[in-house]
Amino acid sequence: MKTIGLVMIVRNEGSSLEKCLSLAEKLVDEIYITDTGSADDTIEIARRHHAQISGFEWCNDFSAARNYALEQSDCDWNLILDADEYLVEGTKKDLLNFIESGDHAGAIERHDSYKESTGEISQSCVFTTRLVPRGTFYEGKVHEQIVTKLPIRPLPLIFEHDGYLQEGKGRRNLEILLEELEEKPEDPYTLYQIARTLWLMKEYVQADGYFERFYQLVPESGTGYRVSGVLSYLYNLLELKKYERGFGIIENEKRRLDAYADYHFACGTFYTQGIFSDVQRYIGLLPEIERSYRRCLEIGEVPEHEGVLGNGSFKAAYNLGVWFEVNGKTQEAVYYYRMSADKGYQPAKERIQKIL
Repeated sequence: MKTIGLVMIVRNEGSSLEKCLSLAEKLVDEIYITDTGSADDTIEIARRHHAQISGFEWCNDFSAARNYALEQSDCDWNLILDADEYLVEGTKKDLLNFIESGDHAGAIERHDSYKESTGEISQSCVFTTRLVPRGTFYEGKVHEQIVTKLPIRPLPLIFEHDGYLQEGKGRRNLEILLEELEEKPEDPYTLYQIARTLWLMKEYVQADGYFERFYQLVPESGTGYRVSGVLSYLYNLLELKKYERGFGIIENEKRRLDAYADYHFACGTFYTQGIFSDVQRYIGLLPEIERSYRRCLEIGEVPEHEGVLGNGSFKAAYNLGVWFEVNGKTQEAVYYYRMSADKGYQPAKERIQKIL
């Protein structure tokens, strides 16, 4: 039977490592933890979980640290996690069945929590390659990526991730990304990561130029990050109230992104705020609001699209409820609020209570 190692790099992860290891240790045979300079109880927690511990001097290069950590493992396969990732679904048997089913690397489904400009906590879905055979390594100083010729398949594992809610990590990543951009100033992936990092940090003005450069340089197909970059760009433009530029991108992306609920959700949001900004100028777009959110529900939730959870279901239904309520159509509003509330969305439950 193949052996599986859990491989991690850590630094001052005392607030999250216990939860991470207590959930993940049942998936693996051995735990290998490489510390890059912790000053809290990180190493003590790792020892309690019988981890094999090594040290690595931090050099502003995540791939270098991860590759050193992978070299410490004697297992046939390695599951790579961060300390702020917590197992929600999946078993060791699932991993072994995946390994025995063929030659491929595995991508976990990860639900990333982040705070919206409204203060609401939302989750987005991403797939990231984390199960690899021994001898596989990384490249890239930050937002590092696996180097492999193996096809990548989704694993039957789901994790929750709260790292984007923690202070300071965005600034650290940004410094490394800017160093990378100096080496390859025309690289759309690096531009995407810089722009998105600034957007998540709510540095919208600074992000704008990087998003524009990314949009001009990114290929129209063949990149997994393009959709995320375009949609993040639209939301950044919303924050800056650059409606004309946003409407231009929406029109330009109609053909490419029509199958994505997140695209239509962004359209509905853009139309709504654009109309509020200048009713006389944009009044003709009113029907597009309802059309956009209905299209979201038609598409539904598609995890492989790596979008925001709810944009194809309860969030779109809630926004349709708001649309009908504002237009005095109470019966239709309650119908969509109930659809949203049935998925557990609290704002929809509150609207139903107020109406009824």
